[in-house]
Amino acid sequence: MKRLSFSILMIFLLGIFLLPGSFIQGLTPSEERSQLEQELHALEREIQVIEGDITKTQKEKTSLQNEIFVLKSKIKKLDLQISQSNKIIEDLRFQITDTSQSIEQTMDDIDVKKEQLGGVLLRIHQEDQRSFAEIVFTGSTLSDFFGNLAGLEALRARNGELLENMKELSEYLESQKGALESDKTEEENFVKIQMLQKQQSQSLSKQSEQLLEVTKGKESEYQKILVDKKKQAQEIRSRIFDLIGVPDAPTFGEALEIATLVSRQTGVRPAFLLAVLTQESNIGKNVGQCYIKDLNTGNGVRVNGQAISRVMKPSRDVQPFLQITQQLGRDPYNTPVSCPIPSVGGYGGAMGPAQFIPSTWAQYQSKIEQLKGGAVDPWNIRDAFLAAAVYLAQAKATKQTHDYEWCAAVTYFSGNCSSSNQRRYEFYGDNVMAIAARYEEDIKALANVPLGILGVLGQ
Repeated sequence: MKRLSFSILMIFLLGIFLLPGSFIQGLTPSEERSQLEQELHALEREIQVIEGDITKTQKEKTSLQNEIFVLKSKIKKLDLQISQSNKIIEDLRFQITDTSQSIEQTMDDIDVKKEQLGGVLLRIHQEDQRSFAEIVFTGSTLSDFFGNLAGLEALRARNGELLENMKELSEYLESQKGALESDKTEEENFVKIQMLQKQQSQSLSKQSEQLLEVTKGKESEYQKILVDKKKQAQEIRSRIFDLIGVPDAPTFGEALEIATLVSRQTGVRPAFLLAVLTQESNIGKNVGQCYIKDLNTGNGVRVNGQAISRVMKPSRDVQPFLQITQQLGRDPYNTPVSCPIPSVGGYGGAMGPAQFIPSTWAQYQSKIEQLKGGAVDPWNIRDAFLAAAVYLAQAKATKQTHDYEWCAAVTYFSGNCSSSNQRRYEFYGDNVMAIAARYEEDIKALANVPLGILGVLGQ
C-alpha cells in the first residue's frame, strides 16, 4: 500500500472538508492537486486571520467585549480543528481497512505458495526414494534418463524459487503489519487529540456563558472581577487537580508543592510538568477504569464488571505489568489500568496519573528509584509526578525554553518529536504550553497572597 505524505494527506482531507463537491469527474490528478492546494492555502489564511485577531485583541485594553471576542474566536478555531480531525480519522480508518485487506491477500498468497512448495517437496521426496538403477532402467532410452535428471534438477530449482518467494512475502507481511500498527496508533492519537479539542471547546463555551451571566454584560462588573485577586487565589488554592482514577487527588496547591520538589530533582519546570499531567488526565477519561483478567489475550473488564477486550497488549505489557504488581504486592487482576479508547483498535493498560504503559515504566523504573531513594509505585501521585518529570527531562525539557518544552510534550504524547509528529500533533504541544502559561499565572497569584503552609499528601 502506498502511504501519502502528511502534507498531501492534509491537502486531500482539507479539500474534502472545505469543498465537498470539489472532486469533479474529469479533473486530472494534477488539476485536483492544484485545486486542493488552493483550498489548503485558503484555509491556512483563514486560520492565520483568526489567530491574528486573537493576538491583536489580547494586546488591547482588557475589556468584557474583547474577552468575549477572544473566547468566540478560539471556539471557532477549535470547531475547524475538530472537523479536520474527523476527516483525518476517517481517512486513517480507510487506510487501516486497505492495509488489513492487503494483509489478508498476502496471507492468501503465502498459503498458495505453501501448497505449491508442498507439492514440489513431495515430488522431490518421491524421486529421492528411487534407486539409481531404477532411474537408469525406467526410461527406454538414454535421453529419458537424462530427462529424468533434468526434471529433478528443475524441481529443486523450483523449490528454491518458492522458498525465496515465501521469504519475500513474509517480509512484506511483516512490513504491512507494522504499517497497520502505526496507522492504528496514529488513529488513537488523533482520537485523543479530538477529545481534547472537544473538551476545550466546551470549556470555552462555558466560560463565555458564565462570564456573561456573572457580569450581566456590564463592563463595570467585569473590571471588578479582574481586581479581585484574593478571591482568585483562594479558588486556585482549593481547586482539585483533575487526576481521574486517583482517590486522593491533590488540590492545586498540593500538586504545585509536589511538582516543585520534583523540579529540584529533575530540572523540569513545575508549571510545565503540571500542564503535561493535566493534559494526560483530561485525555484519560478511562484512566483506572479497567482490570485485566486474561493474561494470554489481554482482555478484561471495566470497573462496573462489563467485559472489554484489549485492556493490555499481551506481547508487550503483560509480563512487565506482572513484575510491577508483584514487586508492589498488588493483585494484578484487581489493579486499575486505563481502558482502551472506544471505537479505536488500540490497547489500554496505562498506569496511574502519569499514564505509563508497563513496558515503558520498566525502562525508567531504576532511574526513578535512584532519584527517590527507594521503591516506586505508578499509582502513587508523588512517584507518578517524578516518573513524568524523568521522561520529560530525557526529552530535554530541562532546557526550559518554549521550543524544547513543546517538543518534550509532543514526545511524551507520541514517543518522539520528529518533523512529521510536530505537524501531526501540533495541537497537543500548543495546548500543553497554553496550560503551562495559565499555571504560571496561578503560581504568581498564589505567591502574591499569604496562604500559610500548604499541607502535602503523605507518602
